[in-house]
Amino acid sequence: MSAISFQSVSKTYPSPRGPKGSTFLALDRVSLEIEEGEFFGLLGPNGAGKTTMISILAGLTRANSGQVSVLGHDVQVDFAQARRCLGVVPQELVFDPFFNVREALRFQSGYFGIKHNDAWIDELLSSLGLADKADANMRALSGGMKRRVLVAQALVHKPPVIVLDEPTAGVDVELRQTLWQFIAKLNKQGHTVLLTTHYLEEAEALCGRIAMLKSGRVVALDSTSALLKSASSNLLRFKIDSELPKALADKARVTGRIVQFPAHDALEVEQYLTAVREAGLVARDVEIRKADLEDVFLGVMNKNSGSADMEAGQFSDRSPPGKLAPSGGSAVGEATSGEAIS
Repeated sequence: MSAISFQSVSKTYPSPRGPKGSTFLALDRVSLEIEEGEFFGLLGPNGAGKTTMISILAGLTRANSGQVSVLGHDVQVDFAQARRCLGVVPQELVFDPFFNVREALRFQSGYFGIKHNDAWIDELLSSLGLADKADANMRALSGGMKRRVLVAQALVHKPPVIVLDEPTAGVDVELRQTLWQFIAKLNKQGHTVLLTTHYLEEAEALCGRIAMLKSGRVVALDSTSALLKSASSNLLRFKIDSELPKALADKARVTGRIVQFPAHDALEVEQYLTAVREAGLVARDVEIRKADLEDVFLGVMNKNSGSADMEAGQFSDRSPPGKLAPSGGSAVGEATSGEAIS
């Protein structure tokens, strides 16, 4: 039995820009099965439909068609049991300003009919670095501490399925490490984890399988190792102090002073470096590395966009000067052109 099941799920919303009565498609026949005990990543750009999927899963909104279940419990028909099986950490910082941390967790336990839960609450407080804040009012906490409390609230009833919707957005390195150590421990104990994040290094390190979403459709779905192996090339990486000429910039991914080119072999590396020298630029800290999940993600997103939609600074499947590069990329599907919300 799947821990989470999406079967041909579609969702539309009223269009804020179109004619009266028009709609836009947030999810387009999404089908996805997440097995018990998996650590699963759901990735996509802003507006891809990730939060819409989680909202449907949590019962916050209804799909127009299709079926969603948690451990076999339909989220609409058997909603009470489905929600008991689910712990959701939302993107937004939502808290009750009238309670301290321990009181908030006790009230959350009560919502699920759980009494005498102090031993587990103490473990959550300790594991998430909140023990010294147990008696602090929620209003007095920093943003990072409030984020920790949200995680504790999602876990207070020991749900077998944990959903983390960008849980480390805007938090410090210490919280990330503390959170991931604790979540990884729960996953090893058998809890299923669904993670959405824009920190792709987190997804690469933690997730056994990953789905990539674009414009409300799943455009890639495979194990993390298979997605990484699907990358068609290594990467030439170096730093420069001046702007690349447009002909080179169109083939590169540029982040500040760091420039990266896809390079299939030594000849391509030399061709790129020669072109940089001929442009009067000096390449510093030159290195060649394997593609990571961010490179795979950008390749998949670009491959599912029209050439006119390709964003500046992302890889395009173009050849270096004087040579035709072979095509490459990850397993992909067809994307729609409709709008979506995240």
